[in-house]
Amino acid sequence: MTRILLLGSGELGREVALEAARLGVDVVAADRYDDAPAMRVSPHRRVLDMTDPVALRALVEEVRPDLVVPEVEALATDELLALEADGVRVVPTARATRLTMDREGIRRLAAEELGLPTSPYRFASSVEEFTKAVADIGVPCVVKPVMSSSGKGQSTVQPGGDPLAAWTYAREGARVKDRPVIVEGFVDFAYEVTLLTVRHVGGVTVCPPVGHVQVDGDYRESWQPHPMSEQALARGTEIATAVVESLGGHGLFGVELFVTATDEVLFSEVSPRPHDTGMVTMVSQATSEFALHVRAVLGLPVRADDVAVDRPSASAVVLGTETGTPSYDGLAEALAVPTAQVRVFGKPTSHPGRRLAVALAQGDTLDEARERARTAAAAVRVTVS
Repeated sequence: MTRILLLGSGELGREVALEAARLGVDVVAADRYDDAPAMRVSPHRRVLDMTDPVALRALVEEVRPDLVVPEVEALATDELLALEADGVRVVPTARATRLTMDREGIRRLAAEELGLPTSPYRFASSVEEFTKAVADIGVPCVVKPVMSSSGKGQSTVQPGGDPLAAWTYAREGARVKDRPVIVEGFVDFAYEVTLLTVRHVGGVTVCPPVGHVQVDGDYRESWQPHPMSEQALARGTEIATAVVESLGGHGLFGVELFVTATDEVLFSEVSPRPHDTGMVTMVSQATSEFALHVRAVLGLPVRADDVAVDRPSASAVVLGTETGTPSYDGLAEALAVPTAQVRVFGKPTSHPGRRLAVALAQGDTLDEARERARTAAAAVRVTVS
């Protein structure tokens, strides 16, 4: 039996674990805390600090997996590189995992090696470098840690604002302390999309575009397919394909793009794993992003009809508002919404702003699908004890 070691057991890891189990794969779910969502659906669990290289190597040597599947950014990626050199297969590759967890690495790859269009940017490791970077880029500008997730540490410096507050916020929100921040020129984009891109044994397959709403850099809603001109979609597909071909390996990548009013397409970021905005594919596509990821990493085929979207679909998240052990009310009301589904992640604790569940819905139009998803999500009430 094939064994996967899942490094990260949140809501995205949970769906990966379920899809792997459906194909007869043995899953070991690891995370920094116990009873994480994927642990609740896997036969084996491990709790450890995955940024500790000694602990990570010991885990791999104990489990002896056929595949190591990273599902979070907070990992000892240098140790993954060493493990890969020792013959351990890391999905999609240890290099891809290392580059994409670090905004500096992936931005330099995209802009400087591949020559892809991006917003202007500077990196800064000190207050002096940061002050110069803001002056060079100009305001408004976006400030982010080079290592973070779910929008943590991200803010926008507006004209007349306090740049040093953004510097402090980025440093405090970083997953790894004492790393640089990135200062990006503000892009006046018409919309942003995620192109879920699968690199598999048969080549590269790009899913229909996913539109999304983010608040402070964190996903709140997504929908598929997002309308794009033929020109913008073709250019976006070229960019996504170039990025994943450079990163290599097999798996699903979430490629984020900005599109301007004149259909200029700019590369933003990429994750070498299922993307949070792609949760909409659990209802929109014939095969979800999680199933596509598992198929690709196992060397199984991905067909064109796997990514077909027959009907406009949308997702909307349910957030915690208090700290404690969550309970859920209003499910009957949510599921009374036409076409609605609700997926509760099973996280053991709630805190303000934490994603705890997602509502999914379809409609005859994108507007109808989005309204149904929002209505279902709003009906779910989270209480804590």
